[in-house]
Amino acid sequence: MQFLTIGKLAKETNVNIETVRYYERIGLIPEPPRGTSSGYRQYPMQVVSRIKFIKRAQSLGFSLKEINDILTIRYKPDSSFNDIKNKIETKLEEIDEIIKGLHEMKKALIKLIKSSNIKINEIEWPVLSLVFIKYTTT
Repeated sequence: MQFLTIGKLAKETNVNIETVRYYERIGLIPEPPRGTSSGYRQYPMQVVSRIKFIKRAQSLGFSLKEINDILTIRYKPDSSFNDIKNKIETKLEEIDEIIKGLHEMKKALIKLIKSSNIKINEIEWPVLSLVFIKYTTT
């Protein structure tokens, strides 16, 4: 079996070394064995795909806790699809809320653009600000 040092793993997965250590600390990746002569961590190759999964899931809006829950279910020997179904349904509801908010924001922006002859002091900034604040702070 081929192993990677933390530096090579970080380079292979395009993350910082501290990110690898953090994932290990919070249990997203298992603690690797250490080389007997060097004392360096020796990560198995399958950790590459696991970190790439974590980064892809994050880019799709999953939190590290949600990703950890998914990985825990995934690697639990007696787990089934029903174990993860509720998590998927909850995430779909969150996505629907985000989409709804984006549609509201789009409508507000289109309305603002279409009212180009309006004076700057007549624009309903509080309403527009609420739309931006609501969907940029969540």
